[in-house]
Amino acid sequence: MNGLYYNVRVRVKGKNVDGRDYFGRGVADLLHGVKEYHSLNQATKEMGMAYSKAWRIVRQAEKTLGMPLLVRMGKNGSVLTPEGEKLLEVYEEAEKKAAGVVRDVFEKYYGENVKLVENNEKH
Repeated sequence: MNGLYYNVRVRVKGKNVDGRDYFGRGVADLLHGVKEYHSLNQATKEMGMAYSKAWRIVRQAEKTLGMPLLVRMGKNGSVLTPEGEKLLEVYEEAEKKAAGVVRDVFEKYYGENVKLVENNEKH
């Protein structure tokens, strides 16, 4: 056996939200970039994403969740709101714990033949 690969994704939706509108790994990565660079523009450059796409993603996540994630400071960049900080922290903890549970189950049945694919890692 060549082994099995799996990845775990956590998606957070607002109440009564349907479709593809959610907070997931992509939004979390954007928020990490804003936290690091204090700039959505710089975060998108580091990710290789169009700035306009990033704004759409952030605005949609804010609308879906019913909470602001970023404070826009014009030329001075952006920072996470307290709600954005908390959501990012909770999301990361939930994703990490979910991945641990899935890993344990797969290892129970397949032993060394499984590998967790972290975030955007390719297998």
